Amino acid sequence: MTLSLEHDCPECGDPWGFYCAASTGMYLGTKEKWHCPECDYGFVVVGDIDTPAASA
Repeated sequence: MTLSLEHDCPECGDPWGFYCAASTGMYLGTKEKWHCPECDYGFVVVGDIDTPAASA
């Protein structure tokens, strides 16, 4: 599992990417929570499905 994801943040435009805040194995696949280091925008990925998440 990689701990960083190269993707621009839709909230602040941070070009450096996201860090993996948590990862859990589930019967649907691996659940990963990704967060922007600048503004804490986050989203969740379960298997191949990603969904926006509220900032914590």
